Amino acid sequence: MSGLKILSGGAAQGLVGSLAGKFKAQTGLDITGDFGAVGAMADKLRSGTPADILILTSALIATLVNEKLADGASVENVGKVETALAVRDADPSVAAPDAASLRAALLAADAIFVPDTKASTAGIHVAKVLGQLSIADEVANRLKIYPNGATAMRHMVSSDAKRPIGCTQATEIIATKGIKLSGVLPKGCDLATTYTAAVTTKTLRPHEARILIDLLTARDHATLRAQAGFLEI
Repeated sequence: MSGLKILSGGAAQGLVGSLAGKFKAQTGLDITGDFGAVGAMADKLRSGTPADILILTSALIATLVNEKLADGASVENVGKVETALAVRDADPSVAAPDAASLRAALLAADAIFVPDTKASTAGIHVAKVLGQLSIADEVANRLKIYPNGATAMRHMVSSDAKRPIGCTQATEIIATKGIKLSGVLPKGCDLATTYTAAVTTKTLRPHEARILIDLLTARDHATLRAQAGFLEI
């Protein structure tokens, strides 16, 4: 039996993984597909990549509903995810309670690991913040850009940089071994993104996709969502 096909932002990978066993127990299906920058996942769907379920930003899901690629009746919010800072487990935490301290922390880093600055939610925001802090040109050669936050964090773990810092969604930081959450971005530079699940209009497994959405949003799984880095809406 083939699996349930998912196209999801990287922010939800840890949560989906924590529920995969329960989903298989109910349906007999594994969860297959891709996790990555939300813009790239939407483009995959538009280009015809088969998918049964989506977990993307609420704004992007709304767009896909309008494009008749996602079923509006199936839409459910999973939770909010904050963009945050990461350091390696062995490195000292970096505090950034305000914009000035965030600017100083980024300037002090010899490598800054971030997701795609054109297609991922966190990466687009990081690029905006660097401009806002007037340091985009100064740190450009230190940026280590990867297709998604999870990949960026894995490369940060093995980096030979002396003072690396990561900036991506909190869920991707929490899910990466060897990395620790060092705090969310300060007010004025912060971002909390609502992630939403929906069944695709071309799914061959609408019932099973609905089961996964129910698991992702169940009141009984609030603790799992919190542990993965999701805030309740």
